[in-house]
Amino acid sequence: MSDARADERPLLLLVESGGRPYRGHLLASIAERHRVHLFCERPPTWQLDHIAGWTRIDDTRNGPAMAERAMRLAAAGPLRGVLSWSEPHIVPAAQVAQVFGLPGGPPGAVAACCDKALTRAALHAAGVPQPRSAAVATLADAARAAGRIGYPVVLKPRALSGSLGVVRADGPDGLAAAFAAARGAAAAGPASFDSPVQVEEFAAGEEISVDAVVHRGRTQPLFLARKSVGYAPWFAEVGHRVDAADPLLGDQQVMQVLHAAHAAIGLRDGTTHTEMRLTPRGPKVIEINARLGGDLITLLGRYATGLDAGLIAADAACGRAPVLAPDRKAVAGVRFLHPPADRLTVGSLGFDAAALPPSVVRTELLVEPGATVSTPAADMANGRLAVAVAVAGTAGECEAALDAAEAALRLETA
Repeated sequence: MSDARADERPLLLLVESGGRPYRGHLLASIAERHRVHLFCERPPTWQLDHIAGWTRIDDTRNGPAMAERAMRLAAAGPLRGVLSWSEPHIVPAAQVAQVFGLPGGPPGAVAACCDKALTRAALHAAGVPQPRSAAVATLADAARAAGRIGYPVVLKPRALSGSLGVVRADGPDGLAAAFAAARGAAAAGPASFDSPVQVEEFAAGEEISVDAVVHRGRTQPLFLARKSVGYAPWFAEVGHRVDAADPLLGDQQVMQVLHAAHAAIGLRDGTTHTEMRLTPRGPKVIEINARLGGDLITLLGRYATGLDAGLIAADAACGRAPVLAPDRKAVAGVRFLHPPADRLTVGSLGFDAAALPPSVVRTELLVEPGATVSTPAADMANGRLAVAVAVAGTAGECEAALDAAEAALRLETA
């Protein structure tokens, strides 16, 4: 790429890139059309192929401090946008954008998405359907809240993502263990609250997510994913499937709830990931995130529809109106493959390439030989061995390809 072309691309500040297996495709996309400058706590490695520059920041969760460093960056040329898709960094990124008068947030709305108690309060005030909930500090508080709400209940940290520390308690006998798990995960998280645990009504029904773009307060869905969970009473995300022709994209109730949730939170610009449960009484919002979805959902969306969520997010950060022009209709799915038992030491790990059907378009190993691994029930954060992605014409064909990929994974323990 010539220097002239590089200079013509708008300057975009990215606050942390996330890990390559799940977020690398987003960085690669935005780098095609933007000069990406990365703010990061650790020196970049794989990111160097996609960025124009980088600055080491002692604490990328400190928005005001980053704004000062961004002033120096902007002195060399206009800064067009600030972006982050990393959960702990979206509020600081919105604070930097606000200092420069750029789209993103506003920070208060982004913060309301990161704090589940604030999310619940905003949705309740606007009458948006959601599970009943309470923020609690102690086991006794949790018991009283569960008694009011009614079992089964779900306990979760107020400010974590990826289903970390989220667990179901079917009755009083299981409440103490569930509370300890949720509180322990919350204590290891980035935020501190007097009441760090949410106790919520269990919303029965299929779980879905909708990634969307917001421009000047107008919300437009990009694609919808159906989630598979396992390892009850935990809520480990074991797979997602995106169908470009999913009928739920035309479901009036789902879309009404989606738009009402965004209006209640007050999001004006950016990209979002909203999770819902399709209960017998209609869709209920589980959470709304002021960032793109994780777990390769954005890659599935590109395979299924042609919409590049990374570029759409970058355009939103720079204040451009989104141009949504899907160019295909396919079904794309991802499957996360886990160890068969806890505390296994990996001797060798790999896919049998001959056993993979052509519709499996991507496989990746997530652990190295010598690593000790456990199921998500024992280690939610690191309980994955590998990932497989398939693209097909129907949901059935996609699931069959993912089944074949799972069967093709070869694990030998040390």
